[in-house]
Amino acid sequence: MSENRGNFSGKIGFILAAAGSAVGLGNIWRFPYLAAEYGGGIFLLVYIVLALTFGFALMTAEIALGRKTGLSVVGAFSKLNKKFAFIGYLAAIVPMIILPYYSVIGGWVIKYAKEFILGNVADTVKSDYFTGFITGDVEPVGWFLLFIALTAIVVLFGVQKGVERVSKFLMPVLVILSLFIAVYGLFLPGAIEGVKYYFIPKFNQFSVKTVLAALGQLFYSMSLAMGIMITYGSYMKKDVSIESSVKSIEIFDTGIAFLAGLMIIPGVFALGNPATDLQSGPSLMFVTLPKIFDAMPAGRFIGIAFFAMVFLAAITSSISLMETVVSIVCDKLHIKRKTCCIFVFVGSVLIGLPSCLGYGVWGSVEIIGMQFLDFFDFISNSVIMPIVALLTCIFVGYVIKTKTLTDEIELSGPFKRKSLFNVMIKYIAPICIVLILLTSVLGAFGIFTI
Repeated sequence: MSENRGNFSGKIGFILAAAGSAVGLGNIWRFPYLAAEYGGGIFLLVYIVLALTFGFALMTAEIALGRKTGLSVVGAFSKLNKKFAFIGYLAAIVPMIILPYYSVIGGWVIKYAKEFILGNVADTVKSDYFTGFITGDVEPVGWFLLFIALTAIVVLFGVQKGVERVSKFLMPVLVILSLFIAVYGLFLPGAIEGVKYYFIPKFNQFSVKTVLAALGQLFYSMSLAMGIMITYGSYMKKDVSIESSVKSIEIFDTGIAFLAGLMIIPGVFALGNPATDLQSGPSLMFVTLPKIFDAMPAGRFIGIAFFAMVFLAAITSSISLMETVVSIVCDKLHIKRKTCCIFVFVGSVLIGLPSCLGYGVWGSVEIIGMQFLDFFDFISNSVIMPIVALLTCIFVGYVIKTKTLTDEIELSGPFKRKSLFNVMIKYIAPICIVLILLTSVLGAFGIFTI
């Protein structure tokens, strides 16, 4: 590892920073509505099994790639085999695409947190409130700029003083808020029916679509195939156990996703209409939940806590996205970190503006029938990420061989799940990834839908 690169102070710093990356908007709003749509308990069970196998293998591989090479995603692949450097460049595109539009949504979260803090809950439950906000020409841009500026400030301070220090503070707060909201919701009249739906697997609802939905969510939730874990691995000390670190990250990630479902599903059963509210998809957080909070005792304060928690989840993920891009730029151009941060910030603002204005002044412009934000989300999460993951499995399993990484992992102790890692990377994960990719692409054109 080159001396001019940052590094995490130790295991705790690495785990909290990596967990902060994995825990994001996907855990808070995407996981609950997918769990509700695909049978509650059975989806939860399938997700946990996949996280312990599929997710474990891919995350372990990426962190080991980063630590072995001491480089960001582009340099990591190139250092191990120059013929496959293109995988690193392809992976580098993902955070460059996601960071701008993710920051747009992060701005929406700050906006709603502000409204609840000021007591304007009644305004947020109006049927046209959310649409009226995101179609505006000025206000969405202001919140977008605020969110991405906060992200840039943290990244500017570096790995230990910025990313690690903020993660060490924010992650425990996020967990406490999640537990508080989840426990509060359990005491609402009628909430127990939602708990049963969420906890008890209904095996007659199990299907191939359940598995594919859980696989897709796993990708989205665990920051896989976007260069983040490779970058964070490059900051990891050699004496820190990769295997136990991945286990801890999975517990954080799955635990927050689980709590998000426990926060939302029982509340909808208690105060909403489960048949319709839980099927509202992405609008669940900004349209449905404010109505639930408005009908809830002390709902304003629960809403403040909820949107504060969502903001913490979003900002920790955006920090990891920007850190990854900054690391790539610094490694390739060999310029100072401060200059890289400014360059990435300006570039992200310019790329994010179409997503920010894509529902308003640029609403008439569509790409393959999608608004800018929806297209960027589709092309990054549903197309490029599965391709990168597939190529990574091929690279690790058949080009450099899994032994190259298992040897790296064993520098800090025995690799207890080595056999599982080898089988997943070489055989099972590639098949799963191809299914995800086919499902995503065919679904985008209405041929097959999850």
